[in-house]
Amino acid sequence: MNHSHIAKRLIYQRKLKGLSQEQLADRTNVTVRTIQRIEKGQVTPHLRTVKLLAAVLDIEVDDLLQLTTPNASIAQTPELKWLLLLHVSPFAGFVPLLNIIAPLLLWTYKRGDNPVYDTHGRAVVNFQITSTLLFILSLAALVTVRGYGFLFFMSVIPIVVTIMLINIIAVIQKQKFYYPAIPFLRSG
Repeated sequence: MNHSHIAKRLIYQRKLKGLSQEQLADRTNVTVRTIQRIEKGQVTPHLRTVKLLAAVLDIEVDDLLQLTTPNASIAQTPELKWLLLLHVSPFAGFVPLLNIIAPLLLWTYKRGDNPVYDTHGRAVVNFQITSTLLFILSLAALVTVRGYGFLFFMSVIPIVVTIMLINIIAVIQKQKFYYPAIPFLRSG
């Protein structure tokens, strides 16, 4: 069992509920020391302990445990499906501004479920806002700047699509993703 996965999820869920380690310990009858050790990734808690923690945090047990095996097919993990949906949703942007609205709605809906959704969603939305502004600037350049305005306008879309495709592949391969963007939405 992955100690760091349980640790990250427990910390996230506990803080999301606004509980200190001591408050969580009082409500679960699990010692503060045990909660500290779980959150530091030093131990794997017993299933009974995980059930107690999940019940007090008002979440499902599988919100704390990673139930997929490391060799599981990538398409089988619900987390990856949501991440792919977040990263692919901007392609709905062939309808104006849907490239921002679609991932923004998904991010808003899923960000509280898992810190990974929050991180990915924020990055995708920031990139889409940035690329939309860049597209608007390229349109202005097309109209006002002779010669190079057309080149700038024609290069924006392929660059944006390439960045999106590279990041989708990175998510599928469980590698680090990167969107160059202005941080309109910051982590709070």
